[in-house]
Amino acid sequence: MLINDRYTHGGDIYRNKIALDFSVNIHPLGVPEAVRKAAVKAMNSIEAYPDPYCTTLRESLSDAIGVKAEYLLCGNGAAELIYQFINALQPKKVLLPVPSFSDYENALNCAGAVPVFYPLKREDGFLPDKSILKYITPATDLLMLCSPNNPTGRCVPEELLQNIVFRCRETGTWLFLDECFLDLADEQSAYSPVGMMVKEDRIFLLRAFTKSYGMAGLRVGYAICQNREMLDRICRASQPWNVSVPAQAAAAAALQCLDWPAQARRIFKEEKPYLYSELSGLGLETVESEAGFLLVSGPADLAKKLLENEILIRSCRNYRGLSECDFRIAVRTHEENVKLIDSIREVIQCTKPE
Repeated sequence: MLINDRYTHGGDIYRNKIALDFSVNIHPLGVPEAVRKAAVKAMNSIEAYPDPYCTTLRESLSDAIGVKAEYLLCGNGAAELIYQFINALQPKKVLLPVPSFSDYENALNCAGAVPVFYPLKREDGFLPDKSILKYITPATDLLMLCSPNNPTGRCVPEELLQNIVFRCRETGTWLFLDECFLDLADEQSAYSPVGMMVKEDRIFLLRAFTKSYGMAGLRVGYAICQNREMLDRICRASQPWNVSVPAQAAAAAALQCLDWPAQARRIFKEEKPYLYSELSGLGLETVESEAGFLLVSGPADLAKKLLENEILIRSCRNYRGLSECDFRIAVRTHEENVKLIDSIREVIQCTKPE
């Protein structure tokens, strides 16, 4: 990996002095204590190689989500699985709604794929509509979706997502669906087509422990796919031992903390209306979100000015379809959210013309 200073994701706390990090969308309460203890205990076993098949973790996942262990594949975070899947599929023509997570396009570029962009419109709240169905043709090798989408926070509506699955079946198109934020989404909007996969062998669902259990530093993600040929292809092209001993132990422990994602959703339910109201009162435009983060439009120097107060938010200028005036802000605890609003208010007041 080449080392440079062009970091394009949230969470860059290593090159900045940060007191409050609103740039990453993880559980506002962090890691369950049981998960932390499991990771620490597993350090006693790090002289051994990790289980390359993540057997215990996959069996625990199977019990937790009701999917056969043979359809589960674990990875070193969701990001690794994105690149592995694209590398294994080697698609040529890919339909990619934008704005969305930048590493989808990066992975496609690495594989020599040609993205066809489907613009999500600001005036429509960045939601796809049924017009996307006509863009899925027999020439479309792959459709990449994220629900809730990063950075807009919007979930693909249930009926539309079901119709997308049907359309992909008709055209022989693979559907890649990133559900890494789904566990923390508003329950009335959090739909997954996982129940439809019994009849579908061209769906690749991506999930992770990163957001729901505050485990960003441990890197554990997993995919659900009933196409054994695809899973075998990914495994053959992947390095062994890619999920560490502490990561596997911590992820298995997380599956015992059943109420942890629900605790985050309760915080979001209380705090999102507060942030909507306060941000609107400060003249900032906020997109309606079903996730634990908000897409906000404001002064172009907002992130830079907040950084002076040791508060980090995510600039969205590198997202296709957004600009330097767009920012992604995580929803955190009320005390932290109040500090954020106070700091934004100070920035806004200082930039008003006299």
